[in-house]
Amino acid sequence: MRALEELAEATATLENRFVSKWKNEDKRIVGYVCSYLPEEILYAADIFPFRLTGKGVKDTSLADSYLTRVNCTFSRCCLELGFSGGFKFLDGAVFINGCDHIRRTFDNWKAHKSALPFMYMLPVPHLLNAEGRQWYGEEVLKFKEAVESYFAVNITAENLSEAVAVYNETRRLLRKLYELRIKDEPPLSGSEVLTILSASTAIPKKEFNQILSRLLEEIESSPRKLNGKVRLMIAGSLMDDPEFIRNVEDLGAIVVADALCFGSRNFWDLTEDSGDVFESLVDRYYNHVPCPRMAGEYKRRLSFVKEQAERAQIDGVILEHIKFCDTHGTDNALLKKDLEEIGIPVIELERQYGPLADAGRLRTRTQAFLERIRR
Repeated sequence: MRALEELAEATATLENRFVSKWKNEDKRIVGYVCSYLPEEILYAADIFPFRLTGKGVKDTSLADSYLTRVNCTFSRCCLELGFSGGFKFLDGAVFINGCDHIRRTFDNWKAHKSALPFMYMLPVPHLLNAEGRQWYGEEVLKFKEAVESYFAVNITAENLSEAVAVYNETRRLLRKLYELRIKDEPPLSGSEVLTILSASTAIPKKEFNQILSRLLEEIESSPRKLNGKVRLMIAGSLMDDPEFIRNVEDLGAIVVADALCFGSRNFWDLTEDSGDVFESLVDRYYNHVPCPRMAGEYKRRLSFVKEQAERAQIDGVILEHIKFCDTHGTDNALLKKDLEEIGIPVIELERQYGPLADAGRLRTRTQAFLERIRR
């Protein structure tokens, strides 16, 4: 499928052709971390929001001089790219205080000679309540004003409404994609879906929407059928590595659902398109499907995982977390207990990020898990 090849191409390198085209038009690109950043604010300022990734890093020797090896490999890979010039095409970076690891990544990068011209930390509360919503709204407004001041732009309500419409269209298209993947005979593998999701963060949304629309049309006109496999769901830490999913699927499985911040947790909720657009945007991001950094929201996360598992009629769940990620590690222990109590087989996998992963050990454990399901 030509559209799928085009999306895969965009994830092969950091500075892909869409990035190069945007830069050649003398427009700005700002990297960001975490699904709690309202991307539409940047997009409304004609700034391309590019989600930071650590893909392609072979070792983290530079980052390890600043972040110890008890920090997660994702944060160290991102810092390595920052220090080594891998993100030189960016005009700025926005971080969220998601955890201490990523917070220290921001602090060290900002203090280093490789710091980008615009570096911003957007605080996000750890509690979902009225006070937290007010605080988050105030911080998002400060962020909007900082973008306007630094980049000399004016983000109007009309610009925001247009950005919201584009992003909501992305979410609707991804929902259509997810409806296809839960079919009895899915037309796409889980690794292909993750490639599409990764591309959605590395391509300006209007262009991504056009390519994804073409892909959905191609699937409809000449559908593929992948069947006869164990149906799995994957949940846990940040996951933008299709190779991890491919290793699982090569063992005779197919990943048909997820609860990931690159996946369903990120796009499942739309932004209301009525009323004050700024307030609707803040509401959407503050209240979207929560990750473990949000305290007291475990029951809601469990309910979402159960909902996705039921929709996809899965046979088992892989709960993965990057080593030293305490939030997801703790959450996964709770999820394993509660999911197995209702008869869903679960495996917990601790892994390293991206190319630093120990694929052989994970493959052996996954193979044993699949054999357990088949019995």
